[in-house]
Amino acid sequence: MYTTADREQFKFMLAVGAVCLALAVGMSAQVQTETNTTAHHPTVQTTVERAEVVYVSGNDLVVKMEDGSLRHINNVPESARVTVDGKELGIHDLKPGMKLQRTITTTTTPKVITTVQTVTGKVWHVSPPNSVILTLADGSNQQFKIPQGQKFNVDGQMVDAWGLKKGMNVSATKVVEEPITEVEQQKKLTGSMPPPPPAPPADAPILVAVMTPAPAPAAEAAAPEALPKTGSEVPLLGLLGFLLLAGGLGLRAFRV
Repeated sequence: MYTTADREQFKFMLAVGAVCLALAVGMSAQVQTETNTTAHHPTVQTTVERAEVVYVSGNDLVVKMEDGSLRHINNVPESARVTVDGKELGIHDLKPGMKLQRTITTTTTPKVITTVQTVTGKVWHVSPPNSVILTLADGSNQQFKIPQGQKFNVDGQMVDAWGLKKGMNVSATKVVEEPITEVEQQKKLTGSMPPPPPAPPADAPILVAVMTPAPAPAAEAAAPEALPKTGSEVPLLGLLGFLLLAGGLGLRAFRV
């Protein structure tokens, strides 16, 4: 619950804020500022850097420049892209042997920012050649520093600070030109895959096949050689005669 003191403090803060806002609006309304920028002919410079991928691990990249020097690039951002054969590749797609080319186009444009400030009021006090206090249209007084060589328009005539007198209606225009240089860079990174290995000569064999003969089956056990003839056929004939004789005697005994 708000007390009477709180309400009074709140009203005081609102009043102070309103006064500050009114002063700011009044001063900005009395001093008019216009800014204009003029651009001159730009110059374009193009540089090309070529390198070969030597080593890549994670986001670390080592490349070999055209002059033979090695350049180690730490923490290559994931957003970095290189165009290879029409495809966008990231750091994890790079391979050793790939050729990289970075084209840097730098456009330098000289510009001039012209600021024109115009103020109108009645001279209340002047301290030539340093400053003047003018009474503005809203009745407020504002002090201005007088730039070196500044001229004031008094009833159509241009006078310097020494020609100002209290009560004169004057208008002054301050022109400030600030030259600047705007630099814009465009970087384009392209690459190419490493070349394929050279093809072998036409008359050179691509593949030499070496045939290994299968092991021969184990030789069958050699049949025993026939025993040599050591005897004659006479004993065999004697044996047959003996058998015939015995058979004849047996038949004879059977008949008796």
